[in-house]
Amino acid sequence: MKPQLTKRYLTLAILAGIASTSSSTFAAEQGEQAQEMENIVVKGFRQSLLKNRDVKRDSLMVQDSIVAEDIADFPDLNLAESLQRVPGVTITREGGEGRQISLRGLGPDFTRVELNGLDVLATSGSSMDSRGQANRSRGFDFNVFASELFSQIDVKKSFSASMEEGGIGGTVALRPSKPFDYDGLKGAISAQAGSNSMAHGTSPRLAGLISNTWDNFGALFSLAYSKRDTMEQGTNTYRWRPLDGAGSDLSALDQATQDKVTNKELRFARGNRYSAWENEQERLGVTSAFQYKVSDSLSFDLDVLYAELNNDKNEHHIATRGAGLSGLGGTTTAGGQTVGGAVVNELRYNENGEAVYTDISNATLATESRVQQMDTTFSQVSFLTDWQLSESTALKLLLGHSENKFTIPVSDKVFYEGFGRVTSDYVQDRFYAKHTYDFDTASIDNWKMHEFDLDESEQNSSYDTIKLSFNTFVGDTGELKYGVLNKKFSSDGKGYQVKDALKGEFESGEIDNRLDASFFSVYNGHDKANWAAANVAKTQDYFGVSSELSEQDLLINSIYDLTEETRAAWLEYQWQNELFGGNVGVRYVKTDVTSTGYISTGSDNVETQVEQDYAELLPSLNVVWYAAEGVQVRGSISKNLTRPSLASLAISGSVNTDKLELSSGNPGLSPYESINYDTAIEWYIDDTGFITAGLFYKDIDNFVIGSSTKMPYGQTGFSEALLAPGQTAATEFTYYTSVNGEKTSIQGLELGGQLDFTFLPAPFNNMGVIANYTYADGDMDYYDGDEYFTTKAFPGLSEHSANATLYYETEQWGMRVSSSYRSEYLTEIASPSDSDQDEAGFHGTTYVDFSAFYNISEKLKVTFEAVNLTNQREEQYSDSDDRLYNTTEFGSTYYVGVNYQL
Repeated sequence: MKPQLTKRYLTLAILAGIASTSSSTFAAEQGEQAQEMENIVVKGFRQSLLKNRDVKRDSLMVQDSIVAEDIADFPDLNLAESLQRVPGVTITREGGEGRQISLRGLGPDFTRVELNGLDVLATSGSSMDSRGQANRSRGFDFNVFASELFSQIDVKKSFSASMEEGGIGGTVALRPSKPFDYDGLKGAISAQAGSNSMAHGTSPRLAGLISNTWDNFGALFSLAYSKRDTMEQGTNTYRWRPLDGAGSDLSALDQATQDKVTNKELRFARGNRYSAWENEQERLGVTSAFQYKVSDSLSFDLDVLYAELNNDKNEHHIATRGAGLSGLGGTTTAGGQTVGGAVVNELRYNENGEAVYTDISNATLATESRVQQMDTTFSQVSFLTDWQLSESTALKLLLGHSENKFTIPVSDKVFYEGFGRVTSDYVQDRFYAKHTYDFDTASIDNWKMHEFDLDESEQNSSYDTIKLSFNTFVGDTGELKYGVLNKKFSSDGKGYQVKDALKGEFESGEIDNRLDASFFSVYNGHDKANWAAANVAKTQDYFGVSSELSEQDLLINSIYDLTEETRAAWLEYQWQNELFGGNVGVRYVKTDVTSTGYISTGSDNVETQVEQDYAELLPSLNVVWYAAEGVQVRGSISKNLTRPSLASLAISGSVNTDKLELSSGNPGLSPYESINYDTAIEWYIDDTGFITAGLFYKDIDNFVIGSSTKMPYGQTGFSEALLAPGQTAATEFTYYTSVNGEKTSIQGLELGGQLDFTFLPAPFNNMGVIANYTYADGDMDYYDGDEYFTTKAFPGLSEHSANATLYYETEQWGMRVSSSYRSEYLTEIASPSDSDQDEAGFHGTTYVDFSAFYNISEKLKVTFEAVNLTNQREEQYSDSDDRLYNTTEFGSTYYVGVNYQL
């Protein structure tokens, strides 16, 4: 059994830290809180670390921060990759760069992200189905934004009443630069050229910032642009399944092996694919900020941010496509003729009954060529009024609007079909199979047309926020924070699809299935094999298949329209004196949910709308005890919530009035609720570094699980217009949907520190290290309908994660090497009826990066960046027996650049 930290233990530790006293105290710095940037120009990685440390120390929350090394110069090329250096943060990658984060073992859905103090959601997608094509969650995709646009990121791991709710895992606050961050005219421009060891071409990155202040007015503009070519390639399966011979000739096998195949005692890899994903990505980010100080008591801030992420993707696969998508199978029809009929020449299986080596003649094979576009546009406008009403009271009025549009306007596939001998060997490398073919897979003569698949989709989301807050000073050390908020979140989407276009015509011979040189090509970008491919657009033109989908191709159950309207009020008392600092308060939240979609009833589709609301009181307490000079102890207790994913709340589904069954999303879901306990001790070592150790415990209720429940139809909330004649609200239906499940918990340990080696003799005194380690543990019960079937870890939870950076820096030059490790984690728990697997997830990874700089002059700097030096493999596994699902590599990336400060 894994060790468990108990809620009682953490509560006692927190109370002990609050109740203890010390004769040695030091004066806590007064002034603005750490969340506000000081007017300090930060230069160099070491000074950036010192600034991070100061923000962490001065905060009244459990918090870590990352501050820019210089103007428009963030420590990493990607925001997520910077965040992974923070204790408790792990990331997922897409195309070789960070995409989403998990915080303290909880997945991306549980991390709230704010920009300029306002809730935001930015979404993109993945070419790989196993990673999720389109993001229909609340998880924030950090690859949408260029890192150069931001000057500071705060990771707030505890909660206070004056913060917006939503992040059980924590809150990530993104802060772009402001003109009053600098004195007078300031500016910077940077240019980089990059290349990847597996991709072709040069990848440019350009960024610039210009800022100026004129007495009481300031303006700032920044721009970041990048274009990068990426290649991700590897081998994969469609998971493994027990199969019989399905008409295959098994006579070459011994009788015992034949019996095992016939009785479905052996699992076969489905797909046996070599795959390659190529992407040309363009990212653009633009910010503008204006600050106007009307007087010492009144000021206005206007901030605008716009971002684009455009992906132009091509992917190519060669795979088995027989029975169950394996190499097995009997004869089939192509071009009006009977073809195929697999002959199994050799089969080896292991102790788990997995067919790890197969040699099959006349197997059905396919190549797949896809073109896909994925486009994200994000924009935000915020306006802040800061008014000192009196000596003791200040008012802030924050207005904001943001919207995110994610579209897949093109996702078109062309499939060829062929037959031949294929050997698939999973013995040499269980997670990188070797496939060999006895025919020329690149010859036009060995392939025929098979089908087209076409998809389009769109997803939109927006936030509109009005926030009125007051700060009233109470005595010499106290401050009262209170206010109200109204926020509207909207999300809608739909999809279009055509499957198996012309498949029947190619099989019957109605349309000639022979390939033509005008659209045929050969894909030779994979390290292991070359194979026949299609120019998708030319193939569509040749056979008259339009890439433009129409309303008749609309997937009615993909349509959803969700609105959440939240009103909140809070009251918080904050104090800071020589011995203690902290805050205590309560937040009231009420949310109205409206979900609209279509319910299918046979041939009819009925638009359906369901409404629900919920209200919560969220108390919080954060305390810092300044125990001795350089030593402080933190304690925190709070209640927070996270709202269910968009996919879970979408109403679309179906009613079967014959079987008395209803399936849909569930807009009536309650939010996840969490009681959070934190305690930590921090030792700040003069100006050379710090050491921290902390414990956390989260008691989480209302986890969302799948369920089937019998209930009167009227209790489902759906319209009675969906019912058949004679059925009423009292008619009992079986309702398949998502419901709120049992309580669970997550707990863990965080260790971290940073140290400059100034105590060593030269030249070693220019060295330093920053490192952290996080242990997280949490399980939850899983149900199939109402039946419990297993207990496993939270999806996205890595039990162990660690980061370390060794750096060397002088005034003229510096370099650093960083390593980031996360242990394996789950992404999916399958139901007991799934014959392919009981779970899926990723193996652990260790990424190693390097960077260096050289100051040619006070204003001009040259830089070098290297990402993923070891070409770390991403291995996605299927089942607790640890079978290959998907293994990819994306190479090492290198950038050289210059940075000039005006």
